[in-house]
Amino acid sequence: MKLLKTLAITTALAALFATPSFAATRIALVVKSLGNGFFDAANKGAQEAAKELGDVEVIYTGPTAATAEAQIEVINSLIAQQVDAIAISANDPDALVPVLKKAMERGIKVISFDSGVAPEGRQVHLNPSETNLIGETIIKLAADYLPDGGDVAILSASSTATNQNAWIEAAKKALPTEFPKINLVATVYGDDDSVKSTDEAKGLIASYPNLKAIIAPTTVGVVAAAQVVTDMGLIGKVNVTGLALPSEFKQFIDNGASQAVALWNPIDLGYSAVMIADDLVKGGEAKPGATLAIGRMGSITLDDTNSAAMAPPFTFDKSNIEEFSKIY
Repeated sequence: MKLLKTLAITTALAALFATPSFAATRIALVVKSLGNGFFDAANKGAQEAAKELGDVEVIYTGPTAATAEAQIEVINSLIAQQVDAIAISANDPDALVPVLKKAMERGIKVISFDSGVAPEGRQVHLNPSETNLIGETIIKLAADYLPDGGDVAILSASSTATNQNAWIEAAKKALPTEFPKINLVATVYGDDDSVKSTDEAKGLIASYPNLKAIIAPTTVGVVAAAQVVTDMGLIGKVNVTGLALPSEFKQFIDNGASQAVALWNPIDLGYSAVMIADDLVKGGEAKPGATLAIGRMGSITLDDTNSAAMAPPFTFDKSNIEEFSKIY
């Protein structure tokens, strides 16, 4: 009898500690594609946030190819695993909405970061910076080194990437008034694939013999374009700029293929995304005007689309690229 009683108590305790109330909050950080240095850096910040919070496990995942279809497969798997929250950088703002709605219907908190999801498919969106400011910055990075103006082209990620499209539109709006000497001749898409981005950069150079700068607001595309300029012996003739990880891009600042690039800190972005997701899991409200905590980054206040910006972009050039390349 005593043995049965002991077994009953042991079984009850095991069941108690197996319940969700004693389990770590599981937050999935879903990126556009694995093997991308920007998102690897974001994961460092996400893991930092998990360690700081203490009761959070971050699942770093994403597809091998940067497509919406591949991300949908990943999300379905996470729904089956019954994660508590999904923080996603979207390959398509609309295609992911149905599967993310399904996730929310099952009680999973959903936020987008970096590249957004349409409002009906998420609760919060975290922009890395303010859209218009990023658009102006990427044009200014080229214009600052073209005092007489000239032809420039944009090498973007995918044609459906929410953030890329918003930045490009903001850049175009800034051209007539702020940068009237800059002539944007083309916008092409490398799909965040190094091979395709390389081909698109070569195509721009072949199509526009007077091209003075390639602007790539994507960490994959900017490296590919700078390598093309280097390999083709065009250093000093075509300046490559845009958004780049210092650790990946230092060599091109050093060799003169680029004069300057910019980026927010992806470590801070991953950190902030996990903090927001955790806040929502623990009862934070996602509504216009609401303030959500983002740990050491402070807090954000949501606008009427439940979006907020993290921080302004920072410029890297010869004066500081060495220092920051050791960080991310």
